[in-house]
Amino acid sequence: MSAVSRSDLLTARTAVIVFLAFVFAYFLSALLRAITATLSPILSTEMALSAGDLGLLAGGYFFGFALTQLPLGNWLDRYGPRVVVLSFLSVAALGCAAFAMATSFSGLLAARVLIGMGVSACLMAPLTGYRRWLTPAAQMRANSWMLMSGSLGMVASTLPVQWLMPLTGWRGLFWLLAALILLSMAVLAFTVPRWQRNGASKPAAVEPVMQGYGFIWRHPYFRQMLPIGFVNYGGMIAVQTLWAGPWMVKVAGYTPEAAAAGLFGINLSMLCTFWAWGMVNPHLARRGLSPERLIGWGMPLSLAVLAAIVLRGADAGWALWALFCVCSTFASLSQPAVALALPPEAAGRVLSAYNLAIFGGVFAVQWGIGLLVEALIVLGWSEPARYRGAFAIFGVCCVFAYAAFWRAWRSLEGRRAG
Repeated sequence: MSAVSRSDLLTARTAVIVFLAFVFAYFLSALLRAITATLSPILSTEMALSAGDLGLLAGGYFFGFALTQLPLGNWLDRYGPRVVVLSFLSVAALGCAAFAMATSFSGLLAARVLIGMGVSACLMAPLTGYRRWLTPAAQMRANSWMLMSGSLGMVASTLPVQWLMPLTGWRGLFWLLAALILLSMAVLAFTVPRWQRNGASKPAAVEPVMQGYGFIWRHPYFRQMLPIGFVNYGGMIAVQTLWAGPWMVKVAGYTPEAAAAGLFGINLSMLCTFWAWGMVNPHLARRGLSPERLIGWGMPLSLAVLAAIVLRGADAGWALWALFCVCSTFASLSQPAVALALPPEAAGRVLSAYNLAIFGGVFAVQWGIGLLVEALIVLGWSEPARYRGAFAIFGVCCVFAYAAFWRAWRSLEGRRAG
């Protein structure tokens, strides 16, 4: 793994301030990502949305997210996190305003895509900065705790949103979110350091072979992590941010209020899990337990839980979905590991390329499950049975993705040993 220049490292006090500023923005990003799961009953009723429409609406966020990832990586390496995240968040504020004013499904979808584009730098910007500003052990911890703050945003998207709905309505809620994004921009502008390297006003030049994305896509470590990033990690986010809610209502028979409470429990479980990962990651690294080894031995737990959910059907409530998401967090270790495996000069492109794979997977799974739920009606199945069938197909895809990762990992390990 590439070393970090000591001249780039932040002092502990500055690092904490910068971290908290980024946490605020990423909290809002995650809240916006997951809010459709809580709003799905009212949006389905008010806008007459089908399961496919709902999946597409939720996936629109991730489609917008994916659209920006490749240019985002280049801009982060060139201009730095501060300039890029402020520019992107202004788009997110406009997207929230557009969502609040939308009067049709197409208007909601366009606004959702705009929001996804606008918040797409909220994780990549800090992770790019951490690659240069923090030591490797601190990067692994900061990554997990950034994801923890995202889980906090998802917690806020459940019961707190349900409680606010009678006061603001869903339109007023999005006006409030637009105002909070503007506040986060002000905080970031005052706290995040400008992008300097070794006292220079711009990053050092990189070798021609390291320009663009070609060398990243060809890197064996990057390709090793792609299957679980796209299917397993992306699928976990798709479940957490959308499909756990409809499952609880349509299959397990929850009321919308009970489903919101279940989502609260799921996201609180994720918050605690990412906090724990942040605490133990430095200790695991010192003991020589690599991320790929932890992923290799931990991910089968999520596959077993998903199989149990499909088999139990109506008896699979929020607790099993929380366990599935918690077990799937082994895949989250792949993100900082990929960044550390490639040169720091390309950190923005590396992280954005991998994020493109993750959120491309989220979009595919969110929309795909909705389409499967509708398509399986040709078999004459009930709605709960169609949900179970859709998730069984998703589970098979997870098994194949994990098998591809395992094969690539063992092959790469064998070549290193030889």
